[in-house]
Amino acid sequence: MIERRKFITLLGGAAAAWPIAAAAQQARIPVIGYLNSGSAGPAAQGVEALRRGLAESGYVEGRNVKIEYRWADNQYDRLPALVADLIRRNVAVIVAGGAVNAALTAKEATRTIPIVFTSGSDPVQMGLVASLNRPGANITGVTVLNVGLVAKRLELIRELLPRAATIGFLVNPDNLNTVSNVQELQTLARAGGWRLRVVPVRNETELGAAFAALKDHKTEAFLAAGDALLSNNALLIAVLATSHAIPGIHQSRQFAEADGLISYGIKGTELGRQAGVDVGRILKGERPADLPVMQATKFDLIINLPAAKTLGLEIPPTLLARADEVIE
Repeated sequence: MIERRKFITLLGGAAAAWPIAAAAQQARIPVIGYLNSGSAGPAAQGVEALRRGLAESGYVEGRNVKIEYRWADNQYDRLPALVADLIRRNVAVIVAGGAVNAALTAKEATRTIPIVFTSGSDPVQMGLVASLNRPGANITGVTVLNVGLVAKRLELIRELLPRAATIGFLVNPDNLNTVSNVQELQTLARAGGWRLRVVPVRNETELGAAFAALKDHKTEAFLAAGDALLSNNALLIAVLATSHAIPGIHQSRQFAEADGLISYGIKGTELGRQAGVDVGRILKGERPADLPVMQATKFDLIINLPAAKTLGLEIPPTLLARADEVIE
């Protein structure tokens, strides 16, 4: 005991300062606010990809960076309160995922905290950034440009069913992309001489009624819009599509893996990883305004052959040849 007292006396104030220095070091750990319009479970792969992107810049959650997660659970009216809470917590960066509504809510809430979004919208058209190369202000991110993908998914389903007279379109009316997506498909429907049946879905409980409506109107195929709610419920949509015997195409690979017919969407978790890289650069001092908005360029076409057999469909060899993955 005496030797220990002597040791502390020799150190003087240095020993007393250790806890203070350690606390100060801990306080300097940056906090990332993660805002998502969807739910935690279905977004788990995207979150893990975000962590991988952060790790590429040397940031590891729980070690030298903290992440505060906020989920709207597909209730977009909750987003303003969630982002306000993150701002009160003085987060260093806000990551906005899911529907574009999350990014727009964050941008409206703060002009100073850096924002990194992942979105399927055209960020220039939606007013998120001034341009892709020079986003300006306090925001940048990664985009899929889902509007163009809607036409691509239509092309794929019509290649499989060229004589289909009525095609359904599952949409979330609260998603800000819905109007432009519907307009695009309506234009294509008029030019192609077929009917578009738009079916709104605002929550998971409405999906059953949505498929009953598709069946009642003799819809021969359907597309699911790019939306967090519809992506989160890819498994349920696949089950309903099978039980109602309506072939469909979805953005999420989970749809094809769950005996849905076709999925066509972004490859893996590219969006989340790139967002993590951008956040790491910002934490190291770069400005969002100087980081170009990245565009996802890798997409997967996945075809489920047992689903096709169940639906009594034969996949054209030309379509099978273009598939990145065929489930047999």
